[in-house]
Amino acid sequence: MNQMSELKVVIVDDSDFYRGIIRKMLAEEGVNIVGEAASAEAALVVIKDSKPDVVITDIVMPEISGIELTEKINQNFPDISVIVISSLSQEHIVLEAIGAGASDFIAKPIQKQQLMDSLEKINSNR
Repeated sequence: MNQMSELKVVIVDDSDFYRGIIRKMLAEEGVNIVGEAASAEAALVVIKDSKPDVVITDIVMPEISGIELTEKINQNFPDISVIVISSLSQEHIVLEAIGAGASDFIAKPIQKQQLMDSLEKINSNR
């Protein structure tokens, strides 16, 4: 059995287009997608209900940013790993994401191999 199929993932991005791209990449590799959300507020509900192992979140979203979402996940669900994705890849943004507790940072456009490498690293550390 594919080890990645045991990993439960929630995708958070206000862009339907980007959620679709990530969903397709993960599905092709047999990753178990247990939920999606278009906002951080909705993500917190989905996370509480689906208890994922990993949350993949964009930074730039309305209301609550992916950085704030990462902080909330780390405070409330410390066992969940967070991968932050963003078209903003300046060093201070990357450091802010990692400082908020992100396990990894991936710049858009997302490369499938980079995403899978990140998930494999998280999975092997579980």
